Amino acid sequence: MGQAGMAEAAVRYLRSVRTAAPEPVEALPRPDLRCVGADERAPLDAREFRRVLGSFATGVAVVTAPAATAGEPPAGFACQSFTSLSLDPPLVAFMVGRTSTTWPRIARAGVFCVNVLGSRQGELCRAFAVSGADKFAGVAYDAAPASGSPRLTGAVAWIDCAIHAVHTGGDHLVVVGRVNALGAEDSAGSDGPLLFHRGRFARLAD
Repeated sequence: MGQAGMAEAAVRYLRSVRTAAPEPVEALPRPDLRCVGADERAPLDAREFRRVLGSFATGVAVVTAPAATAGEPPAGFACQSFTSLSLDPPLVAFMVGRTSTTWPRIARAGVFCVNVLGSRQGELCRAFAVSGADKFAGVAYDAAPASGSPRLTGAVAWIDCAIHAVHTGGDHLVVVGRVNALGAEDSAGSDGPLLFHRGRFARLAD
C-alpha cells in the first residue's frame, strides 16, 4: 500500500471511531484589577529591574492626539512600550504611566496616532519626552486620516486609532486601540526604525 492508500485508510479509521463530545469548558473568573499593596511587593531593586529589562530592545514611537478642546494644543508623548495586539479585530496597545499629564488629554480626545520613529529622529523623541514643554514647536506634521491626530513627518510608520479599552497594570495603564487607518514608508527609501536598548538609542545594523 502506497502513502496515499495509507493516508486514506487512516482517515477512514478515524471517521469510524466515535468519540465522546468534549465537555464544555467554563471560563475562569476575571481577576480583580487593583494596585499591589506595599506588603505584597516582591523584593526587587527598581534599578536592577530596569537594567535587566533594558536588555530587551524596543522600537520608539510618539503617541499623539488632537486637541480635545478649542484653543488647546495637540497632545503627544514618547513611548517605547507599544505593541500589536490582535489581527481580527485590528488592535494595538501601548503602556503609559498613571502619573502622566499627557494621558488625560489623549483620553479626552478618545483617539490617537502612533508614530513609529525613524533612526534619525532621536532628537524628536527627546523633545516629546520632556514634560511641560511645547512639544510641537517647530515639528512638521499633518492630520491622520481617521482621527485627525498629528501624523509626524518622517515617521517610518503610523497607526491611526480610536481608544478601545483601558486596563490597569500596576503603576501603568494598558491602553488598547482599534486601528482605523495605517501606513508605512517604502522600506527602500527608509533609514529604518529608531531603537532603544540599555538606556540609549540604537540603529539596525546591515
